[in-house]
Amino acid sequence: MNELHIHRLDLNLLRVLDVLLQERNATRAGARLGLSQSAVSHALGRLRYALDDELFHRDPRGLKPTPRALEIGPQVHSALTQLEAAFAPTSFEAATTERRFVLMAGAYTCGVLVPRLVERMAREAPNAGLVIAEFGPDILDQLDGRRADFVIGGFASGPERLVQEVLLTEHLVWVVRAENPLPSGPISLQTLVSVPHVVIARSRTDWGSGLTIPGSWEDADAFEAVLHEHGLKRRIGVTTPDTYSAVSVVRQSDMAALLPSRMANLTKQSGLLRVLEPPYVSPKVELGLIYLADRMADPALVWMRDLLRQVAAEV
Repeated sequence: MNELHIHRLDLNLLRVLDVLLQERNATRAGARLGLSQSAVSHALGRLRYALDDELFHRDPRGLKPTPRALEIGPQVHSALTQLEAAFAPTSFEAATTERRFVLMAGAYTCGVLVPRLVERMAREAPNAGLVIAEFGPDILDQLDGRRADFVIGGFASGPERLVQEVLLTEHLVWVVRAENPLPSGPISLQTLVSVPHVVIARSRTDWGSGLTIPGSWEDADAFEAVLHEHGLKRRIGVTTPDTYSAVSVVRQSDMAALLPSRMANLTKQSGLLRVLEPPYVSPKVELGLIYLADRMADPALVWMRDLLRQVAAEV
């Protein structure tokens, strides 16, 4: 790239490059940038001329970056992030903010943490907004694109730029409907496997970025190993996508489901379910708070992170 071309670059062009690398689609990139598709195409043309590289090729799945685009992409993103941090507000007033916070979370968080979070926000930040988004196939892209602020879920395998911290620790219990023929007191493994089980889908993967977040609390392999050690097998009656679906099935059948204890106790309050302690050593499981390290220069996000920590401690 010669000196003449470098003078043709501006921050707007670099922002277009950054978003195109995240979205791999000109229409979606334009929607995020507030630009028409033709404006994005024009900006891409200027970038190609200035950088003397095609940067993207079209393929059936959208825009495929060239090796040069992939090489400079992380540096451009880092530079823009630093500029964003430099111009970010240095103070934050929860009482007056109209900021909208976006959390990606599952059924457990919605049932156990969100009600308390909403209560705290109503007192401390009454004008703030809260969006709970379900897990999708693009978790990391949502975080990178600033469309989500935090992910709350099981611990993930992902890139180093993600921060993962423990929000709370859970232990798992079995739930059955109140009229289930299983005894109310301590049960044996043999008794536990005498009824079919409801299993929650085991894992969830962000296929685009390699980020994997567990979709189930149960470590099925570990439980199967316990059963194998005792010469037992279980029958899986139903597989569901989330804990609330599992609870609904249990309420209408003689099946049993393994749930986090806090959620089990919430459902138990209805009087329709009974809670059974596992007749084996059940490992503790952790709920994680996941976010991008470089976004903690934003005092509003620091406030929300600290509030989430406080709410988790309260429950």
